[in-house]
Formats: sequence, C-alpha cells, structure tokens
Amino acid sequence: QVKLVQSGGGLVQSGGSLTLSCAVSGFPFRDKPIYWYRQYPMKEREWVAGLTSPAAGNVPQYLESLKGRFAISRDVDRNTVYLRMINVQPQDAATYYCRVETETTVYWGQGTQVIVSS
Repeated sequence: QVKLVQSGGGLVQSGGSLTLSCAVSGFPFRDKPIYWYRQYPMKEREWVAGLTSPAAGNVPQYLESLKGRFAISRDVDRNTVYLRMINVQPQDAATYYCRVETETTVYWGQGTQVIVSS
C-alpha cells in the first residue's frame, strides 16, 4: 500500500524559511520522479517542483517564479522528499502536497498548510 505522510508546515514569518517533508512507503521511491504541488483556496492545484528519477539524472525542476527560493531534494535512505523554502513570501501561503505516480495511479500526500505572517 502506497502512503505519503507529510510534515513540516505551519506558520512562518515573511522572509523566513521552512522545510516540508514527505515520507513515502510502499513505493519504488528510488526509481521514480517525485513532485510538489500547492493549492490556494478555491483554486486548482499547481505544480511547484519536481525531481526526475535517478535514471534521468535526479534533475530538479521548478516553477519559474520560484527558482532560487525553493529546493526539492530526495533522501533515499529515509524514503523522504523535502521542499526547502527560503525567503518565504505572502504569496507562498497555500496548502502543499507531495505526489508520486505509477503508470496507472497517482498518489498524494495529505497536504500541509503553510501560513505566512507579515
């Protein structure tokens, strides 16, 4: 059974830093691409960052507007993917989701809320 358990969200001051975590089990974590999305209230989820599979070079990719502030990484020993956010801005306040997929199924984490205070 595939499970994605997120942690690390919460309140952060504008300009501060935050790291989101997503622990993955029951899934070939070492071999697949992984993704982060975010969702604003009443909006569709939007892709934020992705990390290609190791076979494809483990290349990080980002929403253009987030380059330089967000960093995605994978710890294969802990089966965990991270999203490091620095210089957090009010527009980063959203619910963040990790995502993995097989050829037939998409799996999501439960979501973690990021709240930004000014």
